[in-house]
Amino acid sequence: QVQLVESGGGLVQAGGSLRLSCAASGSIFNINSMGWNRQAPGKQRELVARITRSGTTQYGDSVNGRFTISRDNATNTVYLQMNSLKLEDTSVYYCYAFAGGTGYWGQGTQVTVSS
Repeated sequence: QVQLVESGGGLVQAGGSLRLSCAASGSIFNINSMGWNRQAPGKQRELVARITRSGTTQYGDSVNGRFTISRDNATNTVYLQMNSLKLEDTSVYYCYAFAGGTGYWGQGTQVTVSS
């Protein structure tokens, strides 16, 4: 089992920045990839960014160039630096981790971008 605790969401003005954190605990030795998805009301959950243990990253088209994912393997924490935030980035952001072929999800953290 892997437990994920997210932090860093909140309210920010368009053009601003936020940094999300997600700390993993439990069977962390088995974690391969970690990342973030998001889901806005009435929309499907979409990939924001993910990163493998070796550091390979992938980003969703809508955030590429504005968001940066990073990972601290020593503390099993993944970070999402979000810059140049847009109104359409408003969503609940979910941290996830894949370990031993199983996906684990955090509770989600709300990010609201205001005009």
